[in-house]
Amino acid sequence: MALDLSNNSFSDALVILGAAGLVIPAFARFRISPVIGFILVGALVGPAGLGQLVPYIPWLYYFTISDPLSIEPFAEFGIILLLFTIGLELSFKRLWTMRGLVFGVGAAELLGAALLIGLALYTLGQTWAGALGLGLALALSSTALVLPIAGTTSAVGRAAFAMLLFEDLALVPIIFLLGALAPAAADAGWAQLAATLGKSALVVAALFIGGRFILPRMFGQAARTKSPELFLAASLLVVIVASMATTAVGLSPIVGALLAGLLIAETEYHSEVEVITAPFKGLALGVFLITVGMRLDLRMVAQDWAMLLGAILGVMAIKVGVTIALLKLSGARTGTAAETGVLMASPSETTLIVLGVATTAGLIQPSTATFWTTVTAIGLTITPLLAKAGQFASRRIEARDHRAVIVDPADIVVGGTVIIGFGRVGRTVADMLRAHDKPYLAVDADIDGVAAARREGYTVMFGDVSRSELVDRLGLGHAKALILTMDDPVLTVRLTRRVRNWVPHIPIIARARDAAHAAELYKAGATDAVPETLESSLQLSEAVLVDLGVAVGPVIASIHEKRDEMRKAIKEAAGLEREPRIRRVRTEEAGT
Repeated sequence: MALDLSNNSFSDALVILGAAGLVIPAFARFRISPVIGFILVGALVGPAGLGQLVPYIPWLYYFTISDPLSIEPFAEFGIILLLFTIGLELSFKRLWTMRGLVFGVGAAELLGAALLIGLALYTLGQTWAGALGLGLALALSSTALVLPIAGTTSAVGRAAFAMLLFEDLALVPIIFLLGALAPAAADAGWAQLAATLGKSALVVAALFIGGRFILPRMFGQAARTKSPELFLAASLLVVIVASMATTAVGLSPIVGALLAGLLIAETEYHSEVEVITAPFKGLALGVFLITVGMRLDLRMVAQDWAMLLGAILGVMAIKVGVTIALLKLSGARTGTAAETGVLMASPSETTLIVLGVATTAGLIQPSTATFWTTVTAIGLTITPLLAKAGQFASRRIEARDHRAVIVDPADIVVGGTVIIGFGRVGRTVADMLRAHDKPYLAVDADIDGVAAARREGYTVMFGDVSRSELVDRLGLGHAKALILTMDDPVLTVRLTRRVRNWVPHIPIIARARDAAHAAELYKAGATDAVPETLESSLQLSEAVLVDLGVAVGPVIASIHEKRDEMRKAIKEAAGLEREPRIRRVRTEEAGT
């Protein structure tokens, strides 16, 4: 049967898949979040973009989305899968430990921001019911974008997740509240809300009990078949059943998806499920972001840019202020509070749902809803930029707040070693230096890691070595050696070249990613460059050959030969007169 390209659904699917195939690699090439790319593609191919030219240029039909409503179910499914994978990373024990953040800070953040935004809109002429609806809608933050950026394990990620989880749980009560406030609503709205909450509690309890007993057996059977397809089908079935169950009683399907992920996370199959469903999550999330872009009317943005800018900045300022204040009261560090506040500042994808409910209920005018929909779409677009701004603000604040505990390099580096980068490699080097009573100073830009290392007794200071003024303060002219262990090849080469030109005599030992990177470091002036992949791969080769029954002597000899080959390759690539110092095999090792 021939494919009908004039079919709306088929044509739209081709546009979406083509956009995903182009946007993700193109933006990854320039290290830009694909979030922005998907939203811009949606604005370009949507009805307010090239779609409006289809009547005049018919062939554009094949490159635009002709029916935006037809792909919204796919976008909703993308959010469901996202919450499902987030649930896989959690556990009920961890959620219980976060209950204070979720129902304390999370509730206060949503209600406080909604109240302030609502009061501001009320003073600008909105009715009290409309101001309340808009305040609740705009106080929500984007689960779909914030959590993939922040994760759930860092201090920022934990705080953001707690607030976002409360917002997702509060979505259904918000919707019923706005329906009860509708001019045509009766007192039955409150009774319906109470009934929904009661049924929701029963369904959640049933899913929890059923999942505890059914899921391990179901996934065990799927695992025994050794069929990835069956495992995927079982995973999607769990998500769909849980989402349909919560939807049937009036809850958001997001709650069901999160619960499904939590239940699977308690089993031994959660890692396999997470790997199998990851590609679907990325694609479906891209579809959702394209639908967000379709809501952008670029002509309206150009006409009302001043009002839109003022609205975005006003909403963001209120949410940032409320979030920072609450997190500080809960004991969070200033840098963590600032980064979380900026990251959570933009509206949410669920803001669009609440705006639709408020419009249907007659609380706000359709034109008002259109304006705030555009504000929301723009806010979602700039969320990755807000994440970068939050990280920058956090680093500046933490650097300022930790000046009192930063070690003075002049007191320690004289006659000692400077280690730049204090991850697992830098920590191991520091351990060896301490074992031989050699003084050192380590520098790292991860304030959490610095604080933890200082508590363990390491001599570490906070600092970003990409800033030249910090490198100048390290007193490298008086140091015995410089060790570079950062996982940033470009910065490592740049720093090596700069220090070598400035301090010609200092030994520079740098961690290299591979042989090519080692050659580049030697050209920049490194004394020794150690490829991190070389020794591990040779040791793996040695282990497997010995386990396969090859005699130890020939194995050691072949490894020695391979190491010589790599040494010569690096020497030639770097134009060195001497051979690079890569570990040599001693003759007594070869004889064992």
